[in-house]
Amino acid sequence: MRIRIHLILSLFLAFTLVALTFAYFHVQEEKRALRADLEKRAQILAESLEETIAPLVQQRSEKNLQRILERFGNRERLKGVIVYDKKGSPLASTRGLDGQVTLSPAVVAQAIAQKLPRGEFRLFGQAYMHYYILPLYQENQAPGAIAVFHDANYIEAQSGRIWRDSILRVSLQTLLIALITLLIIRWSFEGTISKTAQWMRELRIGSAQEKPSLPDKDMFKPLTQEVTQFVKSLAAARAAAEEEARLREAAESLWTPERLRVHVQNKLKGSPLIVVSNREPYMHVRRGKSTEVVVPASGLVTALEPILRACDGTWIAHGGGDADREMADEKARLRVPPEDPHYTLRRIWITKEEEEGFYFGFSNEGLWPLCHIAHTRPIFRSGDWEHYQGVNQRFASAVLEEMAGFENPALLVQDYHFALLPRLVKDKRPDTRVAIFWHIPWPNPQAFGICPWQREILDGLLGADLVGFHIQAHCNNFLETVDQTLESRIDWERFAVNRRGHFTLVRPFPISVSVAEPSSEASAQRTSVYVERGSLFKEMGIRATFMGVGVDRVDYTKGIIERFRGIERFMEKYPSYQGQFTFVQVGAPSRTHIKRYHDLFGEVEAEADRINWRFQTAEWKPIAFLGRHHSHKEIELYYKAADLCMVTSLHDGMNLVAKEFVAVRDDEQGALILSRFTGAALELGDALVVNPYDTEQLAEAIRFALEMDPEDRRARMQRMRRIVKEHNVYRWAGNLLTELSEVRLDRSAPVKEG
Repeated sequence: MRIRIHLILSLFLAFTLVALTFAYFHVQEEKRALRADLEKRAQILAESLEETIAPLVQQRSEKNLQRILERFGNRERLKGVIVYDKKGSPLASTRGLDGQVTLSPAVVAQAIAQKLPRGEFRLFGQAYMHYYILPLYQENQAPGAIAVFHDANYIEAQSGRIWRDSILRVSLQTLLIALITLLIIRWSFEGTISKTAQWMRELRIGSAQEKPSLPDKDMFKPLTQEVTQFVKSLAAARAAAEEEARLREAAESLWTPERLRVHVQNKLKGSPLIVVSNREPYMHVRRGKSTEVVVPASGLVTALEPILRACDGTWIAHGGGDADREMADEKARLRVPPEDPHYTLRRIWITKEEEEGFYFGFSNEGLWPLCHIAHTRPIFRSGDWEHYQGVNQRFASAVLEEMAGFENPALLVQDYHFALLPRLVKDKRPDTRVAIFWHIPWPNPQAFGICPWQREILDGLLGADLVGFHIQAHCNNFLETVDQTLESRIDWERFAVNRRGHFTLVRPFPISVSVAEPSSEASAQRTSVYVERGSLFKEMGIRATFMGVGVDRVDYTKGIIERFRGIERFMEKYPSYQGQFTFVQVGAPSRTHIKRYHDLFGEVEAEADRINWRFQTAEWKPIAFLGRHHSHKEIELYYKAADLCMVTSLHDGMNLVAKEFVAVRDDEQGALILSRFTGAALELGDALVVNPYDTEQLAEAIRFALEMDPEDRRARMQRMRRIVKEHNVYRWAGNLLTELSEVRLDRSAPVKEG
């Protein structure tokens, strides 16, 4: 009630102020019009008397002048007329003019001398009047002048009436407008807001039913966005609490985003956390005249965001979006996520030349093929190495800038793009706990020895307190490489390196994905796999019964061509599946301006066309190659509809596609064909593990997956889902951070080296 009264009073005062402002200008305009009218009347009257009175003034015939003036004494608003001689002395006047209504001789004489009419509004005693002096001419002489006096009090009276009427009208109109506005607000918004408040109240107590329609007017958009975000946060918090309680009841130890947040807060104890990666978690891109926020498809974002949200950390990354600069402040910082800011994103700008040398050159034409044993020769150029050093130094400077003023910060460096960064930071800030996670394989010492700058890379990595890999074999390769390359002491029992008195722990941390439990509503709305599969085939113009799927960047390490040859052999050995089985290859173009990748994309397309030409019919083909980028949502449709998923990497650190497929299959169907050269093969023992170079084995694996006993297929998927769920991405992040937080920064004195 108090709010309504306040609203009415506010509206009343606002409307009144506006209306009175307009009324003021209206009164002034009316006064100007009345004055102009009176001045015109005085001029006309004086000029009408001029011809008759001028000769009489010349003759000084006062009696005749008086007689003529008496004829005009009864005109409306005319107060009187006075005739003056050339010295300004009165000769005659109308009756009714008292002694105060006269003009000084000097004023009249001045008008006669200047030969100009003169008029003015002024007070004569208590009377407000207008006078008009007109010099008289007779035979080119000015014998005198005539002055006309009008009563002007009516102008002020008229203005007062206008003010009074305006105030009354304004008051009534304002009150009416305020009441109507209040009714409109109540009718338009109050009902919706009341429903929203009731819905939020029900949410709070856990009895909410259907979501009301929230107001979408421009003025309510911020409120709507905040309410929506609040509801999401509340639902997420409640779901996390319920899940935690359920797990506690079942004595399980599943890692969740909420558990990771609490774990991070306990481990860091207020210390700032900085994450460095080449890829940014949010990028801004132009879409026509608007700017959109894009979240790159990355398990890294899924894993690290809960950590940064929990400690309000800083993520430093290359700003690669074409609208990134304009969305960041002068220090290249912005708060993210955009809809609910919890941490800082610091963007680093690098030139096209630096990107060519640092990223495409040394990182992806040098280190990438060096670490993946996939029979592609690594290319090392001194210019690329210089850019790699320069960009690492620039990121290190940004890290040190973000750390300034903080004690005992923590740094998580991601991947092979920043091998030099740990040493650059550690030398400047020895109080920093530094970890780097190497997301790709580490080869044997002989293979890594190809790199001309192997010592510098190893020394940079050993600046970290913790180096992480996906599997133990990569840890072993790394330690052996260090042992054969640098002067250091290897502690094989603890898997640590002591170099110049600094200890570096080397540990396996198998990365994973998150597994979302399907809601009861989603389960109820789930479409049949056969319907989804048929819809996808229809979009591609294909008629088939069985579907296989592969999801990869088009990279020579992924074994896509080997996969296609396995499908070709399957069609040769089991012709009954011709016209029945189609393999859908989702192949996102990658690094296409590197010649090897550009050529590979063409090779993959050509191989698919060659095999299709052998077997296809008018309505069917064995391979559907979708050579474009797909969103997670689009890819999930293929995961859910497929009978099998093929992951045939020739060499891979982990390969999250295998785990993504398992995580999506909440129907506990589908089979996974998995290369034994992936890290995932060590965890997912119920997959059909194959050698991608063995074409016969690939063909048999496809047949076995399609003809597998349904119960066996379900049991395999259940076991794989349990593993992925228990060893999810949050557990990966939690274990990595736990190991880092327990690092001692002052364990031993420097080692004397020979």
